[in-house]
Amino acid sequence: MSITWLAASPESIFPPVEKATEHGLLAAGGDLSATRLLKAYQHGIFPWFNKNDPILWWCPDPRMVLFTDNVHISKSLNKVIRKGVFKVTIDQAFEQVMKACSAPRQNQPTDPDNRTWIHSNMIDAYTDLHHQGYAHSIECWQDDRLVGGLYGVSIGKAFFGESMFSFVPDSSKVALIALCQQLQRWDMPMIDCQIYSDHLSRMGAEEISRTQFIKKLSPLCANETPPKQWQLDTDLPYSL
Repeated sequence: MSITWLAASPESIFPPVEKATEHGLLAAGGDLSATRLLKAYQHGIFPWFNKNDPILWWCPDPRMVLFTDNVHISKSLNKVIRKGVFKVTIDQAFEQVMKACSAPRQNQPTDPDNRTWIHSNMIDAYTDLHHQGYAHSIECWQDDRLVGGLYGVSIGKAFFGESMFSFVPDSSKVALIALCQQLQRWDMPMIDCQIYSDHLSRMGAEEISRTQFIKKLSPLCANETPPKQWQLDTDLPYSL
């Protein structure tokens, strides 16, 4: 199956998601402008590519999602939360979180030019979305040190998780739980987790078909919630 190459203009149209390959690759080329990124996410499409490769756009089937009222909190994690081992904030260190997510993981190559898909072009593009109120970071702190967190994109009532990191055990899990609890309060029922991982499965995420995902996503993105900087409710058990 041939891949659609997008024109440089951010107004160029993505092909139907059903045209994706069996691995979920839909299109290549284009740019990382805010206009194109927002259009992509609204249609269930996301970019994922190495620094020296063309921009690649994906819409896999099945799709990994976490329904925010389904997040699994184990007894040990609940104990960590109740003890106040970590404090959680939102939108206080967006670029720092992205750079932490880009750090090489265990068993990854250390070539600074090709070690991760979260390279300088991606950081610049998502930082721009953050300044516009569409991209958000959830930060987990211990003794005033950033030790875990995640970031993603929000459109309407939908949240699209992009990446997470953990320098201290359980820190990214606590950040994800805090995010789910806050999103529930805002009537945001679903986090797009993109592709399967054992870690997310243990946290309560599940795979659904691409058709189901798009059907659930469309009304959430259509909700006219204005973009803004987020803040964690102070009565949740994570506040600084």
